[in-house]
Amino acid sequence: MSEHRFILEPQKGISTKHACPNCEKKTFTFYIDTETGHHVHDSVGRCDRESKCGYHYTPKQYFQDNSISFDMTPPERIRQTPQPKPEPSFIDAELFRQSLIGYESNNLVSFLKTHFDNEIIDQLKLRYNIGTSKHWPGSTVFWQNDTNGRIRTGKIMLYNKVTGRRVKVPIKYITWVQSVLKLPNFIMEQCLFGEHLLSDKKPVALCESEKTAIIASVYLPQFIWLATGGLSNFNVEKCSVLAGHTVVLFPDLNGFDKWNIKRKELSERIPNTLFEVSDLLENIATEQERNDGLDIADYLLRFDHKQFGNVTAPPSFETLVQVAEYEAINWYNGHLLQSMELSDKSFCDSLRFDSG
Repeated sequence: MSEHRFILEPQKGISTKHACPNCEKKTFTFYIDTETGHHVHDSVGRCDRESKCGYHYTPKQYFQDNSISFDMTPPERIRQTPQPKPEPSFIDAELFRQSLIGYESNNLVSFLKTHFDNEIIDQLKLRYNIGTSKHWPGSTVFWQNDTNGRIRTGKIMLYNKVTGRRVKVPIKYITWVQSVLKLPNFIMEQCLFGEHLLSDKKPVALCESEKTAIIASVYLPQFIWLATGGLSNFNVEKCSVLAGHTVVLFPDLNGFDKWNIKRKELSERIPNTLFEVSDLLENIATEQERNDGLDIADYLLRFDHKQFGNVTAPPSFETLVQVAEYEAINWYNGHLLQSMELSDKSFCDSLRFDSG
């Protein structure tokens, strides 16, 4: 039983998501009073769109703003034995295999073909288990396969095949395989997208978008590219599988501060693992690019991947932990700068990176 009087409403699918008071998207979770089971107020809750919206109004703030006295400590309760956490559900492997076709009608694959040849596309489909869904014509399935080969879930999304951008009107065009198939009593427990690739001991690059991880893996194959699939999935529990790796975090523009805070938490709670956050985009972005919320893939796609620079493999974890923190992350920043032909002396000096 919760030790807190007020908690975010446990997620039970679309019925527990509401219109956000700030951005009006249906990505809002209410705080509830565990004593009554009721919502505190229609304005009290948190929006999942942490980068694009960031609305978070707590019960404490609400009561303070309205001069209402309250006690955060719940009244004395009869102690009960904690219930074990329910076991997660998994998607049947045959359902998974049935999605690995129909790429001629997959909008994301069509977009990728405007940048990469068929051989690379085939490698990407195989490496990341890219699926096709008929739920919306042209939609893509991003399967979450864990390190044990189990299929946690599949996220269905729709992209514009010309721009590669997500289609967001007239609806968000994002759902889950188990929701579409109406699988009964399905308990979803997500994992990192691409987690099944962690058998490789290369350094890990972690970004937010599944599409970004797929694209960046072509340009920077020195890394295992994974995605959180959303900031709500970027936590210690999900990232514990990264233990023992060197991990570079690549936040979207305007997400650097939040990811840096998370980096410190991950570093403290996941031992023998080096977490660094790249501030490359923060240093090179224009005001318009910030407003557009670009990510690393948006920059990489400006270059011909065949001409994109290659350097030696990234330093090992054992090497990086022996140098100053800024030197470790600036190796990665410098790697990208050289590849993007942006490694002019003045800018590299600002990053304390030796341009050679």
